[in-house]
Amino acid sequence: MNSIDVKAFGKVAVLMGGSSAEREVSLMSGSGVLQALKSQGVDAYAFDPSTRDLVELKRDGFARVFIALHGRHGEDGCVQGALELLGLPYTGSGVMASAISMDKTMSKRVFVAEGLPTPRWIWLAPDNQQRERVITVPDELGLPLIVKPPREGSSIGITKVAGYSEMSEAVTLATQYDPDVLCEEFIEGEEVTCPVLGVGTGAHALPVIRIVAPEGKYDYQNKYFTDDTTYLCPSGLPEDEEREIQRIVVAAYRALGCRGWGRADLMIRAADRKPFLLEMNTSPGMTGHSLVPKSAQAVGIGYPQLCVQLLASAALDADVLKKA
Repeated sequence: MNSIDVKAFGKVAVLMGGSSAEREVSLMSGSGVLQALKSQGVDAYAFDPSTRDLVELKRDGFARVFIALHGRHGEDGCVQGALELLGLPYTGSGVMASAISMDKTMSKRVFVAEGLPTPRWIWLAPDNQQRERVITVPDELGLPLIVKPPREGSSIGITKVAGYSEMSEAVTLATQYDPDVLCEEFIEGEEVTCPVLGVGTGAHALPVIRIVAPEGKYDYQNKYFTDDTTYLCPSGLPEDEEREIQRIVVAAYRALGCRGWGRADLMIRAADRKPFLLEMNTSPGMTGHSLVPKSAQAVGIGYPQLCVQLLASAALDADVLKKA
């Protein structure tokens, strides 16, 4: 921590809010990051791209950007592309890695190509969502199954379908957030998450967190607005299971081309203790309930220190490619 000269960062913008369905969570994340950076002497300011044009970043003399946006236009490569054009280094993954990671269907294609475990799935494009097609999905994936919008986060628009009669309603809900629909095999077991820091061969996993939600329902409300969910770190998992999860997560992170930081969500199947990748988050939450800070704390990295460390890793795709 002492080796990082925060004055060298220059004027820093913390992007928060935005226009996605996760705006409320982003405002909480951004406020926490902003306060932490200021407490460490960083010349940081809040910047909401839903109310201000991004070109103002350049006009107002910002030299570096901490992205605390979640969801569309903040985590999907859009803002990253704009910052590339402005020449402003930013935290987290670049354009391509952000776009692929945000799209769970595309992520799964990468996972399968790399031999990484992920639940079986069916992608329903907008022209393939007729009722006759929708009600055949359980025949292929079994019941229960998960129906969700592939390009949303924070459990928004997700339904756990228990019977054929629930399929149409679940697809309708998902399409309120995304024209495509992802139907996924339900993995019965424990939910875990594992953060990663770094880039390329230097990427390393932080401790695994085991999530115990009320009635097994880790939804939007239980993620951010209640204290009823238990997060176990140390996870309490056998050492070989934790190491295997960390191996899979780093492999997924590198396969997707992520950098800076990320957090993978997984399920451990109760029947055989096999872990399955659900998704990679390239702009994880930084709220009081968030999991990257909790995992970092377990290895002695405090919240302010983590924020400064992430800010120090801010880069442009072009610069990263030059160093590669």
